[in-house]
Amino acid sequence: MKITQLHLSSELVELTLKDWYLPRDQHWAVFGHNGSGKSLLGAWLAGEIEAVNAQVENRPSRVALVSLARQQNMLEEALACDESDFMDTQDFGFTVRDYLQQITTDTLSIEQAIEDCDLHHLLNQPFRLLSTGESRRLILAMALLEQPELLILDEPFAGLDFAHQKQLHQLLDRVSTQSQLLLICSRDEELPTPVQHIALLDETGLAATMSKTQWLEHPERERQNRLAEQQATQIVDELSKVSDATITAVDSTVPRFKIRSGRVSYSGETIFSGLNWQIDADQHWQIRGPNGCGKSTLLNMIFGDHPQCYSNDIHVFGHQRGTGESIWQIKQNMGMVSSALHLQYRVNCTALEVVISGLYDSIGIYQQPTKKEVEKAKLWLQLFAMGELATIGFKNLSYGQQRLLLIARALIKRPKLLLLDEPCQGLDFIQRQTVLQAMELIAKHNLSQLVYVTHHQEDALPSVKNGLDFLGQEFVVKTL
Repeated sequence: MKITQLHLSSELVELTLKDWYLPRDQHWAVFGHNGSGKSLLGAWLAGEIEAVNAQVENRPSRVALVSLARQQNMLEEALACDESDFMDTQDFGFTVRDYLQQITTDTLSIEQAIEDCDLHHLLNQPFRLLSTGESRRLILAMALLEQPELLILDEPFAGLDFAHQKQLHQLLDRVSTQSQLLLICSRDEELPTPVQHIALLDETGLAATMSKTQWLEHPERERQNRLAEQQATQIVDELSKVSDATITAVDSTVPRFKIRSGRVSYSGETIFSGLNWQIDADQHWQIRGPNGCGKSTLLNMIFGDHPQCYSNDIHVFGHQRGTGESIWQIKQNMGMVSSALHLQYRVNCTALEVVISGLYDSIGIYQQPTKKEVEKAKLWLQLFAMGELATIGFKNLSYGQQRLLLIARALIKRPKLLLLDEPCQGLDFIQRQTVLQAMELIAKHNLSQLVYVTHHQEDALPSVKNGLDFLGQEFVVKTL
């Protein structure tokens, strides 16, 4: 494919590419900051949007796209089709098997995709009940069934556990002999072996093309590291000021969270059972385990967003769950960042209103905020280099920009307990480093207590010393 001229436009992004040649036997990765147009390029190649102007030769006719945005859209469509209100039972929608059979009726192809993406045990599971990593693997299987000439993977390893990250590397080695790969990335340490060519996007469009070796030695990587460090220092300084001014004493003898013989099941299938665990004062925890083991479910139970938290023996900040407290009393001392919350935020309020909503634990704003609250939210937007997005609608932002807003939303009220479920999902390099360094400061100085889920070893926080590992139906508590 040869792109002589390409102009793509959205409400926030203008992308112009000139003279980019992608021979069929070359596999590429695209790097750039959130908002540079990476995902816009992927959507155009996949035929989801039209170009303002395009002069392209040998554009592939069969293109498949796997992205966080598509994953989000599928979940929204599944929720929109929920007919539980008209039925005697809960309507969970289409299963994994249903989605695969919508692509093709070729049994052999389906069996191969199931094997490649490790979906055997999930075939009868409704899409809505899949974990982030599981739904990611389904979307990849659907893309493979399309037998694409060009396979576009937008943050391909996001949400996958360690074992499935390794499996995906092996799969892409094989797929690269059949399809051209185009990866939209923020982590160069994840680049699969076949990808040896790099395109760098910036505000001007296509800033440079180079080999992988040249990229790993490129001064832009060092510049990004320096910029991330500068931004992290600014947010760290402000967090320290805010923390010193607003920190509230909490009884150190009371566990922040405690669960006894915890159990969760759906439709007769046990997610986990027999969990005995507590978070004591000044402890920070990392929760680890494979996709679908119940990590996100546990965080939702802590936060009070899971219906089965009331059928379990749970204490939060010393109060037994279900003894008369309101959901707002539960949440006032907690902040949350997760894919589930990201999905729930379907109201199209502005970026500023998203951050303000963290003060009310609401999805959107339903009362007039005070001048002080507005100024506080503006400060947090500036801390995350999003001040210019204040009046932009949430749905008009990129997935990474949305994720960063939800992090600011969680931090604005300085929660005593901060629940982070893959918080860096979708963030570009600079944003990820900024967030990780800020979270490390929070843990190091006990500005809030962290409960942290990540599948990326490089995202581990040195000051998070306690680990809860899900091992099948067993749990192991260890020092990290």
